[in-house]
Amino acid sequence: MINRVLKALKPYWIYIFSFFFIALNSYLVVKEFYYLALLPCILALVFMAFFRLDKLMWFIVFSTPLSINLEELEIGGIGMYVPTEPLMFGVMLLFFLKLLHEKKFDNQIIKHPITLAIFINLTWIGITSLTSEMPVVSLKFLLARIWFVVCFYFIATQLFTVKDNYKTFIWVYVISLTGVIIYAIIHLSTYNFDQKPAHWVMSPFYKDHTSYGAVLAMYFPMLFIFFNKRNTPTIRVGAMFLIAIFVAGIILSYTRAAWVSLAGALVLYFIYKYKIKFTTLLTLGVGCLIALALSWSTLVINMEKNNQQSSDKLSEHVESISNVSSDASNLERLNRWSSAWRMFQERPIFGWGPGTYMFQYAPFQMSDEQTIISTNSGNMGNAHSEYIGPLAESGLFGMLTFLILVATVFTKGSMLYHRLPQGELKTVVLLTLLGLFTYVAHGLLNNYLDTDKLSVPFWGFIAIIVAIDVYHTKESLNSETH
Repeated sequence: MINRVLKALKPYWIYIFSFFFIALNSYLVVKEFYYLALLPCILALVFMAFFRLDKLMWFIVFSTPLSINLEELEIGGIGMYVPTEPLMFGVMLLFFLKLLHEKKFDNQIIKHPITLAIFINLTWIGITSLTSEMPVVSLKFLLARIWFVVCFYFIATQLFTVKDNYKTFIWVYVISLTGVIIYAIIHLSTYNFDQKPAHWVMSPFYKDHTSYGAVLAMYFPMLFIFFNKRNTPTIRVGAMFLIAIFVAGIILSYTRAAWVSLAGALVLYFIYKYKIKFTTLLTLGVGCLIALALSWSTLVINMEKNNQQSSDKLSEHVESISNVSSDASNLERLNRWSSAWRMFQERPIFGWGPGTYMFQYAPFQMSDEQTIISTNSGNMGNAHSEYIGPLAESGLFGMLTFLILVATVFTKGSMLYHRLPQGELKTVVLLTLLGLFTYVAHGLLNNYLDTDKLSVPFWGFIAIIVAIDVYHTKESLNSETH
């Protein structure tokens, strides 16, 4: 079809169109109108959407670390990241049009337990969007969640039918993210690597150091996929170079949640590596909860005595994690969680509506819990938890459906890891689970799945696990037996 289109365009027509475009664009530039220059790029993107969807998807992934929120630009606008989210919206429309035309999608994906968990979560978000205090806000939240899932779960699983495409998915994100890391480090160096500027030196690409640190932690385990003997020496050296850059970026992000999530991922690695049984983990977990309950009073007293503030010194910065007496960041997080709990108590079933927390939590703050960074207008962000946020916005079932999704991903992923023979795919599944775990752990303290920055890897990593389970497991097992 592409060849027919190209043959239909005679060379002289191409020359004529080019001449008129250059002439018109030159005239408009003189008149200080520059937007027509974007037309070739737009036409190229439209062409890829219809004829080279895989290339368009890789372009979106590459653009994600570099995307900018319209709200941060002088022209203002709605809270949408460009160029990624408009492109995802367009791809979503094409996906549904194709679905209506062909009336089919791979049943193996549709019937997969992880897909069913996604459907349950989306359904409940849809229901609570209709009962929302702010239906327009909630429907926008739902629409964004759908285009993330369509692009980087459903379409991505089809891209990953080609086994090596997972490498492309990782590389294109990592390459542009590495540019952001270098930019942030150079920017921070002009402030002598102080801790306070580290909160915003990655702007305008990431709104703060916590979302930036979360994505660095998420991709860090994935870098080790390329650091193996099967790859060429050039790729292994490149992987070592990237690992060094990411380590520097993670340290200089001063993101305590990212550090904790990576420590948790390391523990999870040893659990998988040494095949520690679930019953053993359950016993240890119950034992830890009992010990925590028995020593809770002493623990609280010690935490209240901790006055260590966030600091440029890494040891002091780590120590400040447990400071709930004077650290404004920690105290504000507790204030947000307490507000979310009161919101849940008032509307325990349907909540206040997806995406509405930041507009509704102000009246639920208690004066004795507010901090120097609190606001009575309640316009300073979300609930700072991927679990407590849905509790306030979509009620008990909102939180449960997300927990079910996470549990299903790790249950099926773990079963897949133990089923696969030693080799590349087993390593990919392990490192993907570790990357996802960093965000699951980070989600206790922050929530970013309403942004492209974290949603692209989150749903993409899940798609990698499902694609390997559905399309490549039999091939791997057969190659092992032969």
